[in-house]
Amino acid sequence: MIVFGTDGWRGLIARDFTFDNVRLVAMATAKYIKKTGAKENNPAVVIGYDTRFLSKEFAEEAALVIASQGIIVHLTDSCSSTPQVSFHTKQKGADLGVIITASHNPPLYNGYKLKAHFGGPATPEQIAKVEAELRKLEEKPPQFSLKTMDALMEANKIRIFNSKESYVRNIKKKIDMDAIKAAGFKVLYDPMHGAGIDTIKMLLPDADEIHGEYNPSFGEIDHPEPIGEMLTVLSKKVKSGKYDVGIATDGDADRVGAMDEEGNFVDSHRIFMILLKYLYEVKKKKGVVVKTVSLTSMVDAYCKAKEIDLRETPVGFKHTAKLMNEEKVLIGGEESGGLGTCLHIPERDGLFNAMLLLEAMAVKKKSLKQLCDELDEEFGTHRYHRRDVHVTQQQKKTILAAAQKTPKKIGRFDVIGTNTLDGYKFFVENGWLLIRASGTEPLIRFYAEAESMSKVNELLEAGMKLK
Repeated sequence: MIVFGTDGWRGLIARDFTFDNVRLVAMATAKYIKKTGAKENNPAVVIGYDTRFLSKEFAEEAALVIASQGIIVHLTDSCSSTPQVSFHTKQKGADLGVIITASHNPPLYNGYKLKAHFGGPATPEQIAKVEAELRKLEEKPPQFSLKTMDALMEANKIRIFNSKESYVRNIKKKIDMDAIKAAGFKVLYDPMHGAGIDTIKMLLPDADEIHGEYNPSFGEIDHPEPIGEMLTVLSKKVKSGKYDVGIATDGDADRVGAMDEEGNFVDSHRIFMILLKYLYEVKKKKGVVVKTVSLTSMVDAYCKAKEIDLRETPVGFKHTAKLMNEEKVLIGGEESGGLGTCLHIPERDGLFNAMLLLEAMAVKKKSLKQLCDELDEEFGTHRYHRRDVHVTQQQKKTILAAAQKTPKKIGRFDVIGTNTLDGYKFFVENGWLLIRASGTEPLIRFYAEAESMSKVNELLEAGMKLK
């Protein structure tokens, strides 16, 4: 059975993620659009794809299915990022967007994400309706009779377009490019062989790039996730090349990671806080702040001190995007490097947020390390790590059952509070541990934050030993 998880449907290429299954999901997408009645006289979909194996071919197959149902398909002319598809879904007034990507998953995976008309992730309600159509098709698979790509293009049902140029122009309008240029930063960018390739020079002509070649197996990178252990090459080159900052985006370029001038990894918690402070204190922007249950407690402390309305959601940016579409949100996001701001579409966007980070550095005339040191001075030291542990179904049940019993201690630390909004979060003095099953991979994620890395690791080890 095909199931949409935290961020779309993902599966192993050739085993789960097959052309047959993509056709079913595409048909379910088409049936949902036709039933909703949105723009019923001229329904449209934007489809893009990342750099993974067969992504282009899967995208073209989805385009054939949807266009054969009388729906206009705007298909990207080359690989595109998730935020580019979201941006164009809104810009073109399409009913939905589709991006063929497995984001940060290992290269054996591919996936199918849905984007809403407002330029962000499809809402849980929309996804549920598409899944309902999919269940019907799985019970009684249809016989597909598809027109050719040439025929559908000639009929103007499939329209090929460039996804990068207007997207980049839009970013340049929203970011203080003059301030960044005047600062003269020496920037090294790592797209991790993902959808960010062929883009950075359009924003920063003088930036240098590594892992910018098309490589669907991601070369020396195990999986394209912009976290510390995946960015060792970026760290070394930042130090040896005397760069001011290193920027990395994940496989579909909606998440961002960074290295300071000394090659130290700057996690997404600190990036979130730097941008929150910059938007609120320097750009004088107002609005609700949204954080997932896995994001740093520095956000709670800052919002309490500034009397900012704070909302907490389960993991998954779709929850943040829904709120961004309903009310004024200053900034919202999650620990995995994805965040959205009031300056842009209600979507994670690694490149936009990287440019906003450079703007904050330029305007405040401070290095990334100095901005991080400011956080330690204001909130005390906060360190964080996450471990992803591949488990069998039985191991998963055992660990989650132990967490459900609400232990009184995590290792040697007394549990002083719990949160079960998404998974099991246990608060200890000056720290916390979160245990939750992944919604996209067969693993359990263990997250921890504390005042030192030794305590973080101790919490993680204790969590993994729960029985």
